[in-house]
Amino acid sequence: MSGVTLVALRELGEWSGGNTPPKANAAYWSDGTVPWVSPKDMKVDEITGSEDAISEVALEEGRVALLPSDSVLIVTRSGILAHTLPVAVTKLPVTINQDLKALRPKPGVFSKYVAHALRGASRTILNRCSKHGTTVASVDTNALLDFKIPMVDIDAQHAIVAEIEKQFSRLDEAVASVKRVKANLERYKAAVLKAAVEGRLVEAEAVVAHREGRDYETGTELLRGILDKRRRGWRTRTRYEEPRGSACSGPLPAGWAWATVEQLNPADRPCAYGVLQPGEHVEGGVPFVRVGDVKDGRIERSEMKCIDVDIAAAYPRTRLRGGEVVLTLVGAIGRTAVVPASLAGGNVARAVGVLPVAPDLNATWVEVWFRNPAKIAEMTSKSHEVARKTLNLEDVRFADVALPPLGEQRRIVAEVDRRLSIVRELEAEVDANLKRAQALRQATLAKAFSGGHA
Repeated sequence: MSGVTLVALRELGEWSGGNTPPKANAAYWSDGTVPWVSPKDMKVDEITGSEDAISEVALEEGRVALLPSDSVLIVTRSGILAHTLPVAVTKLPVTINQDLKALRPKPGVFSKYVAHALRGASRTILNRCSKHGTTVASVDTNALLDFKIPMVDIDAQHAIVAEIEKQFSRLDEAVASVKRVKANLERYKAAVLKAAVEGRLVEAEAVVAHREGRDYETGTELLRGILDKRRRGWRTRTRYEEPRGSACSGPLPAGWAWATVEQLNPADRPCAYGVLQPGEHVEGGVPFVRVGDVKDGRIERSEMKCIDVDIAAAYPRTRLRGGEVVLTLVGAIGRTAVVPASLAGGNVARAVGVLPVAPDLNATWVEVWFRNPAKIAEMTSKSHEVARKTLNLEDVRFADVALPPLGEQRRIVAEVDRRLSIVRELEAEVDANLKRAQALRQATLAKAFSGGHA
């Protein structure tokens, strides 16, 4: 840029902070009409409203100042500052809370230009201006106001912003198209799982057996064999009680049967939920499965914690052997996965349920059954609110599971895996394209403000 001057942010206009009117005073919050912006509203480039609003009384009594439209807002205290510096321009008069700072640009300073310059320098600002040793990530105000950005005359500012927004408009169109692809992939995954649990994904065992001129073991016979082995495998001193059967009478494909989760448990392992709280990571410990580790039918190990071996062993009901189905019970209800053998000896957090599966079953079929969107919706509807949605283990134990013949289970699972593995590859490409788009935005800003900063 020609005619570039590096100017400290404090010289661009009037800076101010915000405040929170006392929540105890209902007059400040009842029937609020004045936008009150906090970090949760700073997910957009332009502020056109806010989740919370205060009353005119709060303004009249000087509890907080009203900022004019075209003010530049920047988050200076929030966990998001660990990786992102939110910046926005107001399109209407607003008030702000104490976690934000606001710039009212002086004449000759274009608010959108400043906002784009701040976004372009966000990583540098966070590196140079972040406070250290604070509980919540914060930006030092004095260091921020001393930060310099390249400034040009007002006509050049408008021209630069116009070019940035032209480039961003093209990027936004491309991103919207990619996001539509992502949404279509989600719909396809749901359709595959729905077809799987309705018996429409592969040829039925009854049809295959008839064509091949042979008999086959039905789901009813399979369940009878599982229950017989469960009864004979009972080794405790308590009297054996038959597990509750399914009361579901809904139609099923030929050869399928209804069962409950409890009926499908081995004799020595009922369903259980974790009782451990996440603690500090123990290097060399055993895996500890939390809700966030269970994603899209798999257990991700990239951010998994480990716990002490002896602590894991002290909770045998949920100590993992491999082959169990895990189901999340708190917050994100209904995430599922089959535990791989590599996690044997580990344990689970208290928000995760462990569903042991009889060896005569295909455990992945049970996992797929619970992963289908209709089942997730059903289980979510049975949850109750505490601090977060919570599903009782009893609702899991007695949940209905459709039981196809074992050969059909295997074919369904193989076809689900084949189709969804293709989806995963496409999703990875979509995510890579979205990251590239974000990188292009930063590259556009870097080029626009190539005069540098200090």
